[in-house]
Amino acid sequence: MALKKSEFKEDEEAIFDNAVIYKRGEYWHMRMWLPKEHKYARFSLKTRNRSTAKDKAELHYHELKVLEHTGKTYFSKTAKMGVELYLEEREKDVATGIIVKGRFSVLRTHLNHWLSIIGRDTKLKELERTDCENYFFERTKTKKSIPISQTTVENEQSTVNAMMKWLHKRGETYIDGFDFKKLKRVDRGADENRRGSFEEHEVDAIKAALAEYIAEAEKDIEVTGNLSKAVTGYYLGFSLISGLRRGEQLQLRWCDVEDMEHEQARSEPFDLIKITVRGETSKVRKTRKLVVKDSGYYLGLMRLKRKVSGEKITEKKMRQWLGELNRPGF
Repeated sequence: MALKKSEFKEDEEAIFDNAVIYKRGEYWHMRMWLPKEHKYARFSLKTRNRSTAKDKAELHYHELKVLEHTGKTYFSKTAKMGVELYLEEREKDVATGIIVKGRFSVLRTHLNHWLSIIGRDTKLKELERTDCENYFFERTKTKKSIPISQTTVENEQSTVNAMMKWLHKRGETYIDGFDFKKLKRVDRGADENRRGSFEEHEVDAIKAALAEYIAEAEKDIEVTGNLSKAVTGYYLGFSLISGLRRGEQLQLRWCDVEDMEHEQARSEPFDLIKITVRGETSKVRKTRKLVVKDSGYYLGLMRLKRKVSGEKITEKKMRQWLGELNRPGF
Protein backbone atom coordinates (compact mmCIF):
# COMPACT_ATOMS: atom_id res chain seq x y z
CA MET A 1 0.00 0.00 0.00
CA ALA A 2 1.54 3.32 -1.08
CA LEU A 3 1.54 6.36 1.15
CA LYS A 4 -1.47 8.61 0.76
CA LYS A 5 0.67 11.56 1.76
CA SER A 6 2.67 13.02 -1.14
CA GLU A 7 4.00 16.26 0.33
CA PHE A 8 6.33 16.22 3.30
CA LYS A 9 7.63 18.84 5.71
CA GLU A 10 11.31 19.54 6.18
CA ASP A 11 11.44 17.21 9.19
CA GLU A 12 9.65 14.35 7.37
CA GLU A 13 10.84 11.87 4.74
CA ALA A 14 9.33 8.82 3.05
CA ILE A 15 11.10 5.46 3.37
CA PHE A 16 10.31 3.06 0.53
CA ASP A 17 6.61 2.96 -0.27
CA ASN A 18 4.69 2.92 3.02
CA ALA A 19 6.92 4.26 5.79
CA VAL A 20 7.87 7.72 7.01
CA ILE A 21 10.53 9.08 9.33
CA TYR A 22 9.70 12.28 11.16
CA LYS A 23 11.18 14.45 13.87
CA ARG A 24 9.48 14.90 17.23
CA GLY A 25 11.37 17.31 19.41
CA GLU A 26 15.07 16.63 18.89
CA TYR A 27 14.78 12.94 17.98
CA TRP A 28 13.73 11.06 14.87
CA HIS A 29 10.87 8.54 14.82
CA MET A 30 9.36 6.20 12.26
CA ARG A 31 5.87 5.00 11.41
CA MET A 32 4.84 2.33 8.93
CA TRP A 33 1.36 1.18 7.95
CA LEU A 34 0.68 -2.54 8.43
CA PRO A 35 -2.25 -3.44 6.16
CA LYS A 36 -2.93 -6.87 7.69
CA GLU A 37 -3.10 -5.46 11.21
CA HIS A 38 -4.72 -2.14 10.18
CA LYS A 39 -2.38 -0.19 12.44
CA TYR A 40 0.77 1.91 12.28
CA ALA A 41 3.96 0.44 13.70
CA ARG A 42 5.83 3.27 15.41
CA PHE A 43 9.44 3.37 16.55
CA SER A 44 11.65 5.84 18.34
CA LEU A 45 14.89 5.81 16.36
CA LYS A 46 16.80 7.30 19.29
CA THR A 47 18.99 9.55 17.19
CA ARG A 48 19.17 13.23 16.24
CA ASN A 49 21.00 12.52 12.99
CA ARG A 50 18.85 12.29 9.85
CA SER A 51 21.06 9.84 7.93
CA THR A 52 21.37 7.55 10.97
CA ALA A 53 17.61 7.71 11.37
CA LYS A 54 17.15 6.61 7.74
CA ASP A 55 19.51 3.66 8.22
CA LYS A 56 17.68 2.52 11.36
CA ALA A 57 14.29 3.00 9.73
CA GLU A 58 15.29 0.82 6.76
CA LEU A 59 16.29 -1.96 9.16
CA HIS A 60 12.91 -1.75 10.90
CA TYR A 61 11.20 -1.72 7.49
CA HIS A 62 12.89 -4.93 6.34
CA GLU A 63 12.20 -6.64 9.69
CA LEU A 64 8.50 -5.79 9.40
CA LYS A 65 8.41 -7.06 5.83
CA VAL A 66 9.95 -10.37 6.91
CA LEU A 67 7.26 -10.72 9.58
CA GLU A 68 4.58 -9.91 7.03
CA HIS A 69 5.81 -12.54 4.56
CA THR A 70 6.12 -15.23 7.26
CA GLY A 71 2.59 -14.60 8.49
CA LYS A 72 3.66 -13.15 11.86
CA THR A 73 2.28 -10.01 13.46
CA TYR A 74 4.18 -7.06 14.81
CA PHE A 75 1.88 -5.85 17.57
CA SER A 76 2.62 -7.66 20.75
CA LYS A 77 1.62 -8.11 24.34
CA THR A 78 2.77 -5.63 26.97
CA ALA A 79 5.45 -6.37 29.54
CA LYS A 80 2.75 -6.70 32.20
CA MET A 81 0.89 -9.28 30.10
CA GLY A 82 4.13 -11.19 29.52
CA VAL A 83 4.79 -11.37 33.27
CA GLU A 84 1.25 -12.57 33.90
CA LEU A 85 1.66 -15.34 31.29
CA TYR A 86 4.95 -16.47 32.79
CA LEU A 87 3.61 -16.49 36.35
CA GLU A 88 0.58 -18.49 35.27
CA GLU A 89 2.96 -21.13 33.95
CA ARG A 90 5.02 -21.13 37.14
CA GLU A 91 1.86 -21.52 39.23
CA LYS A 92 1.42 -24.86 37.50
CA ASP A 93 4.90 -25.77 38.72
CA VAL A 94 3.76 -25.05 42.28
CA ALA A 95 0.73 -27.30 41.80
CA THR A 96 2.90 -30.15 40.51
CA GLY A 97 5.55 -29.68 43.21
CA ILE A 98 8.36 -28.51 40.92
CA ILE A 99 8.76 -25.33 42.96
CA VAL A 100 7.40 -24.31 46.37
CA LYS A 101 5.00 -21.44 47.09
CA GLY A 102 7.79 -19.39 48.64
CA ARG A 103 9.84 -19.59 45.46
CA PHE A 104 6.84 -18.53 43.39
CA SER A 105 6.36 -15.51 45.66
CA VAL A 106 10.02 -14.53 45.14
CA LEU A 107 9.65 -14.78 41.35
CA ARG A 108 6.59 -12.56 41.42
CA THR A 109 8.41 -9.96 43.53
CA HIS A 110 11.44 -9.99 41.18
CA LEU A 111 9.28 -9.45 38.09
CA ASN A 112 7.26 -6.67 39.72
CA HIS A 113 10.52 -4.80 40.32
CA TRP A 114 11.43 -5.31 36.66
CA LEU A 115 8.04 -3.95 35.54
CA SER A 116 8.52 -0.81 37.61
CA ILE A 117 11.74 -0.14 35.66
CA ILE A 118 10.93 -1.31 32.12
CA GLY A 119 7.34 0.03 32.17
CA ARG A 120 4.19 -2.08 32.40
CA ASP A 121 2.86 -0.92 29.03
CA THR A 122 6.11 -1.46 27.13
CA LYS A 123 5.61 -3.75 24.14
CA LEU A 124 7.49 -7.04 24.42
CA LYS A 125 8.49 -7.00 20.75
CA GLU A 126 10.01 -3.55 21.09
CA LEU A 127 12.45 -4.67 23.78
CA GLU A 128 16.12 -4.69 22.87
CA ARG A 129 18.96 -6.56 24.54
CA THR A 130 20.45 -3.32 25.88
CA ASP A 131 17.24 -1.99 27.48
CA CYS A 132 18.23 -3.30 30.94
CA GLU A 133 21.91 -2.49 30.72
CA ASN A 134 21.64 -0.15 33.73
CA TYR A 135 19.23 -2.31 35.71
CA PHE A 136 21.47 -2.34 38.80
CA PHE A 137 21.66 1.46 38.83
CA GLU A 138 17.90 1.84 38.37
CA ARG A 139 17.10 -0.66 41.12
CA THR A 140 19.46 0.81 43.67
CA LYS A 141 18.54 4.44 43.08
CA THR A 142 14.85 3.74 43.79
CA LYS A 143 15.68 2.57 47.29
CA LYS A 144 16.21 5.66 49.46
CA SER A 145 16.29 4.35 53.01
CA ILE A 146 16.56 0.58 52.52
CA PRO A 147 19.83 -0.57 50.90
CA ILE A 148 19.59 -3.34 48.31
CA SER A 149 22.37 -5.87 47.93
CA GLN A 150 24.12 -6.74 44.70
CA THR A 151 23.19 -10.39 45.21
CA THR A 152 19.50 -9.46 45.31
CA VAL A 153 19.78 -7.59 42.01
CA GLU A 154 21.71 -10.44 40.39
CA ASN A 155 18.98 -12.88 41.43
CA GLU A 156 16.34 -10.59 39.94
CA GLN A 157 18.28 -10.39 36.67
CA SER A 158 18.40 -14.19 36.48
CA THR A 159 14.64 -14.37 36.98
CA VAL A 160 14.02 -11.74 34.30
CA ASN A 161 16.18 -13.53 31.72
CA ALA A 162 14.54 -16.88 32.54
CA MET A 163 11.18 -15.28 31.75
CA MET A 164 12.50 -13.67 28.55
CA LYS A 165 13.84 -17.02 27.35
CA TRP A 166 10.41 -18.59 28.00
CA LEU A 167 8.59 -15.78 26.16
CA HIS A 168 11.04 -15.93 23.23
CA LYS A 169 10.36 -19.63 22.71
CA ARG A 170 6.67 -18.78 22.38
CA GLY A 171 7.25 -16.02 19.85
CA GLU A 172 6.30 -13.18 22.20
CA THR A 173 9.69 -11.43 22.02
CA TYR A 174 12.49 -11.00 19.48
CA ILE A 175 15.18 -11.41 22.13
CA ASP A 176 15.81 -14.28 24.53
CA GLY A 177 17.35 -12.16 27.27
CA PHE A 178 18.95 -8.86 28.27
CA ASP A 179 22.64 -8.01 28.32
CA PHE A 180 22.90 -6.82 31.90
CA LYS A 181 25.98 -4.83 32.77
CA LYS A 182 28.61 -7.03 34.41
CA LEU A 183 28.94 -6.19 38.09
CA LYS A 184 32.12 -6.32 40.14
CA ARG A 185 32.79 -9.44 42.14
CA VAL A 186 31.68 -9.19 45.76
CA ASP A 187 34.13 -10.42 48.38
CA ARG A 188 31.98 -12.28 50.90
CA GLY A 189 34.96 -13.42 52.93
CA ALA A 190 34.67 -16.56 55.00
CA ASP A 191 30.89 -16.65 54.60
CA GLU A 192 30.97 -17.10 50.83
CA ASN A 193 30.35 -20.84 50.87
CA ARG A 194 28.21 -21.13 53.98
CA ARG A 195 25.21 -19.56 55.60
CA GLY A 196 26.26 -16.89 58.10
CA SER A 197 25.74 -17.64 61.80
CA PHE A 198 25.70 -15.60 64.98
CA GLU A 199 28.77 -15.25 67.16
CA GLU A 200 28.66 -16.95 70.58
CA HIS A 201 28.13 -13.69 72.48
CA GLU A 202 25.30 -12.79 70.12
CA VAL A 203 23.62 -16.15 70.71
CA ASP A 204 23.85 -15.63 74.48
CA ALA A 205 22.30 -12.17 74.17
CA ILE A 206 19.45 -13.49 72.00
CA LYS A 207 18.76 -16.37 74.38
CA ALA A 208 18.60 -13.99 77.34
CA ALA A 209 16.22 -11.65 75.52
CA LEU A 210 13.97 -14.54 74.43
CA ALA A 211 13.89 -16.02 77.94
CA GLU A 212 12.72 -12.68 79.32
CA TYR A 213 10.21 -12.25 76.47
CA ILE A 214 8.68 -15.72 76.99
CA ALA A 215 8.65 -15.47 80.80
CA GLU A 216 6.78 -12.17 80.64
CA ALA A 217 4.12 -13.69 78.37
CA GLU A 218 3.72 -16.83 80.49
CA LYS A 219 3.16 -14.88 83.73
CA ASP A 220 -0.47 -14.56 82.71
CA ILE A 221 -1.13 -16.62 79.61
CA GLU A 222 -4.85 -15.81 79.73
CA VAL A 223 -4.26 -12.16 78.87
CA THR A 224 -5.13 -11.45 75.24
CA GLY A 225 -2.05 -11.64 73.06
CA ASN A 226 0.19 -13.36 75.59
CA LEU A 227 -0.32 -16.84 74.16
CA SER A 228 0.63 -15.64 70.70
CA LYS A 229 3.59 -13.79 72.22
CA ALA A 230 4.85 -16.91 73.99
CA VAL A 231 4.50 -19.04 70.85
CA THR A 232 6.41 -16.39 68.91
CA GLY A 233 9.24 -16.48 71.45
CA TYR A 234 9.51 -20.26 71.21
CA TYR A 235 9.36 -20.03 67.41
CA LEU A 236 12.28 -17.60 67.30
CA GLY A 237 14.24 -19.75 69.75
CA PHE A 238 13.66 -22.81 67.60
CA SER A 239 14.90 -20.82 64.59
CA LEU A 240 18.05 -19.99 66.53
CA ILE A 241 18.90 -23.58 67.42
CA SER A 242 17.89 -25.19 64.13
CA GLY A 243 18.96 -22.65 61.49
CA LEU A 244 16.01 -23.67 59.32
CA ARG A 245 14.71 -21.43 56.58
CA ARG A 246 11.48 -19.71 57.57
CA GLY A 247 9.42 -21.52 54.96
CA GLU A 248 10.77 -24.88 56.11
CA GLN A 249 10.06 -24.14 59.76
CA LEU A 250 6.52 -22.88 59.16
CA GLN A 251 5.68 -26.11 57.35
CA LEU A 252 7.03 -28.44 60.06
CA ARG A 253 4.59 -30.91 61.58
CA TRP A 254 4.69 -32.20 65.13
CA CYS A 255 5.68 -35.60 63.74
CA ASP A 256 8.71 -34.03 62.02
CA VAL A 257 10.39 -33.32 65.38
CA GLU A 258 11.48 -36.17 67.64
CA ASP A 259 12.68 -35.80 71.24
CA MET A 260 15.83 -37.87 71.69
CA GLU A 261 18.43 -38.26 74.40
CA HIS A 262 18.18 -36.22 77.60
CA GLU A 263 21.61 -35.02 78.73
CA GLN A 264 21.88 -34.72 82.55
CA ALA A 265 25.60 -35.21 82.98
CA ARG A 266 26.48 -31.69 81.90
CA SER A 267 26.55 -28.44 83.86
CA GLU A 268 23.74 -27.14 81.63
CA PRO A 269 21.31 -30.02 80.94
CA PHE A 270 19.73 -30.06 77.50
CA ASP A 271 17.67 -32.26 75.19
CA LEU A 272 18.60 -33.51 71.76
CA ILE A 273 15.92 -33.32 69.11
CA LYS A 274 15.90 -34.78 65.62
CA ILE A 275 14.26 -32.66 62.91
CA THR A 276 13.14 -34.00 59.54
CA VAL A 277 12.76 -31.40 56.78
CA ARG A 278 10.52 -32.96 54.15
CA GLY A 279 11.56 -32.58 50.51
CA GLU A 280 8.28 -30.95 49.49
CA THR A 281 8.88 -28.11 51.97
CA SER A 282 12.60 -27.67 51.24
CA LYS A 283 13.97 -25.01 48.92
CA VAL A 284 16.29 -27.58 47.33
CA ARG A 285 13.52 -30.22 47.20
CA LYS A 286 15.53 -32.79 49.15
CA THR A 287 14.60 -34.40 52.46
CA ARG A 288 17.22 -33.94 55.15
CA LYS A 289 17.53 -34.74 58.84
CA LEU A 290 19.45 -32.93 61.53
CA VAL A 291 20.01 -33.32 65.26
CA VAL A 292 20.28 -30.16 67.35
CA LYS A 293 20.61 -29.26 71.02
CA ASP A 294 17.36 -27.87 72.37
CA SER A 295 17.78 -25.08 74.90
CA GLY A 296 14.23 -25.57 76.12
CA TYR A 297 12.36 -24.05 73.19
CA TYR A 298 10.78 -27.15 71.68
CA LEU A 299 9.96 -28.77 75.01
CA GLY A 300 8.79 -25.41 76.33
CA LEU A 301 6.38 -25.13 73.43
CA MET A 302 5.10 -28.63 74.14
CA ARG A 303 4.57 -27.79 77.83
CA LEU A 304 2.74 -24.62 76.85
CA LYS A 305 0.52 -26.65 74.55
CA ARG A 306 -0.48 -28.89 77.48
CA LYS A 307 -0.71 -26.03 79.98
CA VAL A 308 -3.25 -23.92 78.15
CA SER A 309 -6.74 -24.78 79.34
CA GLY A 310 -10.14 -24.09 77.84
CA GLU A 311 -8.89 -24.36 74.26
CA LYS A 312 -7.45 -27.27 72.37
CA ILE A 313 -4.26 -26.12 70.66
CA THR A 314 -4.49 -27.84 67.32
CA GLU A 315 -1.80 -27.86 64.66
CA LYS A 316 -4.04 -25.55 62.60
CA LYS A 317 -4.22 -23.01 65.45
CA MET A 318 -0.48 -23.20 66.02
CA ARG A 319 0.13 -22.53 62.30
CA GLN A 320 -2.20 -19.55 62.51
CA TRP A 321 -0.06 -17.98 65.22
CA LEU A 322 3.18 -18.78 63.42
CA GLY A 323 1.74 -17.38 60.20
CA GLU A 324 1.66 -13.96 61.85
CA LEU A 325 5.44 -13.98 61.63
CA ASN A 326 5.09 -13.48 57.87
CA ARG A 327 3.66 -10.02 58.34
CA PRO A 328 5.75 -7.30 56.62
CA GLY A 329 8.08 -5.56 59.04
CA PHE A 330 8.01 -8.30 61.67
